Amino acid sequence: MSAPAPFCATCHKPSHLCICEAVEVLDNKVFVVVLQHPQEKRETLSTAQLVKLQLKNSVIRIGLSWPSLKRILGREVDYKKWGVLYLGTAKQGEQTPDDEIAVVDRNGKPVHGGDAILANLEGIILLDGTWSQAKALWWRNPWLLKCQRLILHPHFRSLYGEARREPRKESVSTLEAGAFVLAYMDDEPEVFHHLMRPFQLLLKKMRQPRPRPPRVQAAESAAEPVAEAPVDTVSAVEKAPD
Repeated sequence: MSAPAPFCATCHKPSHLCICEAVEVLDNKVFVVVLQHPQEKRETLSTAQLVKLQLKNSVIRIGLSWPSLKRILGREVDYKKWGVLYLGTAKQGEQTPDDEIAVVDRNGKPVHGGDAILANLEGIILLDGTWSQAKALWWRNPWLLKCQRLILHPHFRSLYGEARREPRKESVSTLEAGAFVLAYMDDEPEVFHHLMRPFQLLLKKMRQPRPRPPRVQAAESAAEPVAEAPVDTVSAVEKAPD
């Protein structure tokens, strides 16, 4: 019988996939909120915890719905200064190929002054889960409609590669999306590479052969027979009262 693989209490990965050695906390200016679908928490390749570990100003909430962003943060918020990564696509013809991040309206059309809106954001919201799970989070939290909608068109392919199937070629992990937005807003490409290091280590360890778990040793009492002591039938059996 094999012992179950223990998990790291910090990065929430199986011990042989622990990536804590590559984590360095970044003091980010733009706050990051991750809304994680409950089923995504079970995924080994989930990157939400990597966001929380590396960004000082961030929080993860696991569930399906919350009454408001105020309830999540515990403070008043101006929704116009918060962006949410939208699941749709920008309308073609009104967006140049170089627009890696577009601020769009409810019809998916890029809005005027998008760069100014991005520069004024206090925080961003990431929906963590599969495509269908993220859509469920979107529709179950109508207050997200009050936020600025951000659509990504990154010029890179996700590090997931063949490790996890994505519905679109431009799809990226939650960590990659958050890192990309923060690096873009601060105009600091190194932020993206900094945040990718634990993810790169995770994927590297995933490709390596999994170590064999230690076998559960049988108890010595079961392995080695013990000689039975002679039984004193008089003392071992309670006498009936006279």
